[in-house]
Amino acid sequence: MAMRADEIARLIRAAIPDANVTVEDLSGTEDGDHWAAHVVSPAFAGKSRVQQHQMVYRALQGRMGNELHALAIQTSVPGAP
Repeated sequence: MAMRADEIARLIRAAIPDANVTVEDLSGTEDGDHWAAHVVSPAFAGKSRVQQHQMVYRALQGRMGNELHALAIQTSVPGAP
C-alpha cells in the first residue's frame, strides 16, 4: 500500500516536532510511491547533511522500500541559505 503525503509529514513531525515539513508528489500519477520532502528544523543545526537525512529516514520507521518506494529529501536549518 502506498503512502500519502500527509502520513509522511505526520511521521516526520512526530519524530522531529519542531520541523516544518513540505511533501510533494513527484510521480504525477497519484501512486504515492515517489515523493520529495523538504524538512526545515533547528534540530539539524550542527549536523552533517547525512546526519540530517538519517534523522528523516528514522522518522519513517522502516517504511522506506516498503510502502514508500522513493523519497528525495532536502533538509535545512531555519534561516540557512
